[in-house]
Amino acid sequence: MDDQTRYLDRLLDRYRQLPGTTGRILRDDRRTALALYRRRIGLDVVRQAFILALARRTFGGTVAARQPIRTLRYFLPILAEIIDSPPDPGYLSQLEFRLRSAGLTTPD
Repeated sequence: MDDQTRYLDRLLDRYRQLPGTTGRILRDDRRTALALYRRRIGLDVVRQAFILALARRTFGGTVAARQPIRTLRYFLPILAEIIDSPPDPGYLSQLEFRLRSAGLTTPD
């Protein structure tokens, strides 16, 4: 298995298992994941975006946040935010702890 295939498999599997997603992978999700691979966006950065988005949806409390995430593209603005201004690792650890305490799984 080559690096691209491993990257796509890991990213899409993590996305599919996130609470709040539909649990399905669409053709567009594969294209989005491939674009992230080609941009050399590390899986660690994608994981950070997943955690931040999940925390915002969980603890933000808006009705719109309760709608299922239907596409991987949902995370692109958060990825851009993280790339422009990386969050403190301690902050992400705290969010991950709060999510797990709330009974939500976080991406590996």
